[in-house]
Amino acid sequence: MRVALDWLEQEFRLPLILAGFSFGAAVGLRVACPDPRVQAVIGLGLPLAPLDERMYEFEFLGECHKPKLFVSGARDQFGPRAKLEALVNSLPEPKQLILIEGADHFFEGRLRELREAIESWVRKFVEGSVEG
Repeated sequence: MRVALDWLEQEFRLPLILAGFSFGAAVGLRVACPDPRVQAVIGLGLPLAPLDERMYEFEFLGECHKPKLFVSGARDQFGPRAKLEALVNSLPEPKQLILIEGADHFFEGRLRELREAIESWVRKFVEGSVEG
Protein backbone atom coordinates (compact mmCIF):
# COMPACT_ATOMS: atom_id res chain seq x y z
CA MET A 1 0.00 0.00 0.00
CA ARG A 2 2.77 2.43 0.88
CA VAL A 3 4.58 1.66 -2.38
CA ALA A 4 1.38 2.36 -4.29
CA LEU A 5 1.00 5.71 -2.51
CA ASP A 6 4.64 6.54 -3.30
CA TRP A 7 4.04 5.78 -6.98
CA LEU A 8 0.79 7.79 -7.14
CA GLU A 9 2.41 10.79 -5.50
CA GLN A 10 5.40 10.68 -7.85
CA GLU A 11 3.39 9.97 -11.00
CA PHE A 12 0.49 12.40 -10.62
CA ARG A 13 1.41 15.00 -7.97
CA LEU A 14 -2.26 15.47 -7.09
CA PRO A 15 -4.12 15.25 -3.79
CA LEU A 16 -4.65 11.60 -2.91
CA ILE A 17 -7.92 10.05 -1.78
CA LEU A 18 -7.72 6.40 -0.81
CA ALA A 19 -10.69 4.12 -1.43
CA GLY A 20 -10.75 0.49 -0.43
CA PHE A 21 -13.33 -2.28 -0.54
CA SER A 22 -13.73 -4.93 2.18
CA PHE A 23 -10.23 -6.33 2.88
CA GLY A 24 -8.82 -3.46 0.82
CA ALA A 25 -10.58 -1.00 3.13
CA ALA A 26 -9.32 -2.78 6.24
CA VAL A 27 -5.72 -2.59 5.00
CA GLY A 28 -5.89 0.66 3.05
CA LEU A 29 -7.49 2.77 5.74
CA ARG A 30 -4.89 1.60 8.26
CA VAL A 31 -2.09 2.85 5.99
CA ALA A 32 -3.82 5.95 4.60
CA CYS A 33 -5.11 7.53 7.81
CA PRO A 34 -1.69 8.40 9.26
CA ASP A 35 -0.12 9.17 5.85
CA PRO A 36 0.02 12.96 5.35
CA ARG A 37 -0.11 12.57 1.55
CA VAL A 38 -3.63 11.13 1.72
CA GLN A 39 -6.21 13.89 2.02
CA ALA A 40 -9.34 11.75 2.55
CA VAL A 41 -10.38 8.11 2.84
CA ILE A 42 -13.27 6.01 1.60
CA GLY A 43 -14.20 2.64 3.07
CA LEU A 44 -16.61 0.46 1.10
CA GLY A 45 -18.14 -2.67 2.60
CA LEU A 46 -16.12 -2.50 5.83
CA PRO A 47 -15.82 -6.07 7.17
CA LEU A 48 -17.05 -5.82 10.75
CA ALA A 49 -18.25 -9.41 11.08
CA PRO A 50 -16.10 -12.49 10.54
CA LEU A 51 -15.04 -12.90 6.94
CA ASP A 52 -13.39 -16.26 6.33
CA GLU A 53 -12.88 -16.49 10.11
CA ARG A 54 -10.83 -13.25 10.14
CA MET A 55 -11.75 -10.23 12.20
CA TYR A 56 -10.46 -6.78 11.40
CA GLU A 57 -9.88 -4.07 13.98
CA PHE A 58 -10.71 -0.43 13.26
CA GLU A 59 -9.74 1.33 16.51
CA PHE A 60 -7.10 3.28 14.58
CA LEU A 61 -9.92 5.20 12.88
CA GLY A 62 -10.53 6.97 16.20
CA GLU A 63 -7.34 8.94 15.51
CA CYS A 64 -8.20 9.68 11.86
CA HIS A 65 -9.28 13.30 11.53
CA LYS A 66 -9.32 13.27 7.72
CA PRO A 67 -12.60 13.38 5.81
CA LYS A 68 -14.03 9.86 5.84
CA LEU A 69 -16.75 8.31 3.71
CA PHE A 70 -18.17 4.90 4.49
CA VAL A 71 -20.53 3.22 2.04
CA SER A 72 -22.18 -0.08 2.78
CA GLY A 73 -25.06 -2.16 1.59
CA ALA A 74 -27.96 -2.09 4.01
CA ARG A 75 -27.97 -5.91 3.75
CA ASP A 76 -24.17 -6.35 4.00
CA GLN A 77 -23.65 -9.76 5.60
CA PHE A 78 -20.09 -8.83 6.69
CA GLY A 79 -20.87 -5.29 7.84
CA PRO A 80 -23.94 -5.40 10.07
CA ARG A 81 -25.72 -2.06 10.04
CA ALA A 82 -25.78 -1.62 13.82
CA LYS A 83 -22.04 -2.31 14.14
CA LEU A 84 -21.23 0.01 11.25
CA GLU A 85 -23.39 2.83 12.61
CA ALA A 86 -21.82 2.43 16.06
CA LEU A 87 -18.31 2.54 14.60
CA VAL A 88 -18.97 5.60 12.44
CA ASN A 89 -20.74 7.41 15.29
CA SER A 90 -17.65 6.91 17.46
CA LEU A 91 -15.27 8.49 14.94
CA PRO A 92 -14.09 12.09 14.79
CA GLU A 93 -15.49 14.46 12.18
CA PRO A 94 -15.57 14.88 9.29
CA LYS A 95 -17.32 11.64 8.41
CA GLN A 96 -20.29 10.38 6.46
CA LEU A 97 -22.05 7.03 6.30
CA ILE A 98 -24.15 6.11 3.30
CA LEU A 99 -26.21 2.93 3.39
CA ILE A 100 -27.47 1.68 0.05
CA GLU A 101 -30.86 0.06 0.56
CA GLY A 102 -31.22 -3.43 -0.88
CA ALA A 103 -27.46 -3.83 -1.42
CA ASP A 104 -25.40 -6.70 -0.05
CA HIS A 105 -21.67 -6.79 0.68
CA PHE A 106 -20.80 -6.80 -3.01
CA PHE A 107 -23.34 -4.12 -4.00
CA GLU A 108 -24.82 -6.59 -6.49
CA GLY A 109 -27.29 -4.77 -8.68
CA ARG A 110 -26.53 -1.49 -6.91
CA LEU A 111 -23.21 -0.41 -8.44
CA ARG A 112 -24.79 2.70 -9.98
CA GLU A 113 -25.88 3.93 -6.54
CA LEU A 114 -22.45 3.12 -5.14
CA ARG A 115 -20.72 5.09 -7.90
CA GLU A 116 -23.08 8.05 -7.48
CA ALA A 117 -22.53 8.15 -3.71
CA ILE A 118 -18.75 8.19 -4.13
CA GLU A 119 -18.78 10.73 -6.96
CA SER A 120 -21.04 13.10 -5.04
CA TRP A 121 -18.89 12.93 -1.90
CA VAL A 122 -15.64 13.36 -3.81
CA ARG A 123 -17.06 16.40 -5.64
CA LYS A 124 -17.94 17.96 -2.29
CA PHE A 125 -14.50 17.12 -0.93
CA VAL A 126 -12.72 18.62 -3.94
CA GLU A 127 -14.84 21.75 -3.58
CA GLY A 128 -13.78 21.89 0.06
CA SER A 129 -17.19 21.47 1.62
CA VAL A 130 -17.21 17.93 3.04
CA GLU A 131 -18.53 18.35 6.56
CA GLY A 132 -19.78 14.91 7.44
